[in-house]
Amino acid sequence: MKFLAIDTSSKRLTVIAKGEKTAIRDFPDCTAQHSVRLMGEIDIALKEAGISLSDCDFLACVVGPGSFTGIRIGIATVKGLATAAEKPALAVTSFDTLAYAEGSGKKLCLIDAGHGYFYACPYDGRAAGTARYMPKEEAESLIFEGYVPISGEQLPIESKIVSTAEGLLKAAEALSGNARPCAWLEAEYLRKSNAEEGR
Repeated sequence: MKFLAIDTSSKRLTVIAKGEKTAIRDFPDCTAQHSVRLMGEIDIALKEAGISLSDCDFLACVVGPGSFTGIRIGIATVKGLATAAEKPALAVTSFDTLAYAEGSGKKLCLIDAGHGYFYACPYDGRAAGTARYMPKEEAESLIFEGYVPISGEQLPIESKIVSTAEGLLKAAEALSGNARPCAWLEAEYLRKSNAEEGR
């Protein structure tokens, strides 16, 4: 299986190319630099993996939830590259990158949405529950129900921090059968942007 996978859904930038070798380009703080650095990191990753876009079986992209601008950058890039290379695209959620980085069992994947709110999705093994935008109190109630909280960064809620880059690699491998024509790629926001809510 050969593929390119990218995550621009947070301040982190992750680019993975898997061929005979697996190249992982992972940068913890790329705030406001995704559009500047993404294409260069894709070129580097592909070269390190020893493949080209034409060798890929599919291209994967994290579709959210997370940064509204970052998600759009990732989706637009993968749509453009997949169209040019005539390859299918795979949508991976931000929650998948957390869930697949962690072992089996009940877990609550958490992403900081700011202002005391979280994007949250419970997983029982690999089966995802309903993803929601919720306040801290609601997230804590799920923790009390036996869900282990996991995140890719430090949160206002005590949680286990996992590698989203490792999770993206495992999720792309596990979900590869869901790749479809790139026109099907859509953002998963869970709420309106701050600008839309302020109108």
